Amino acid sequence: MTTRTTKAGRTLTDADLDAIADEVESTEYDVEALKTRRRGRPAMGSGPADVVPVRIDPELKAAIEDRAEADHTTTSEIIRAALREFLDVA
Repeated sequence: MTTRTTKAGRTLTDADLDAIADEVESTEYDVEALKTRRRGRPAMGSGPADVVPVRIDPELKAAIEDRAEADHTTTSEIIRAALREFLDVA
């Protein structure tokens, strides 16, 4: 008898595995949709994004955080928007 344990700690017996296999075999999956499904964060531009560490003074950081809170967004999005506007990049 084969037993497997899930990440949650549940032990699956042969009967459990057979039931799962039967369910998978009886369900029609859109294989192409499953292949194209991406994991992780959505792409932000034409390619993978880079992390760019930047030092900022406490007053500027506080202003960014205040604006992010007021706009109900993240500090990263505020910084990206400011850079796009400053550099005139879409």
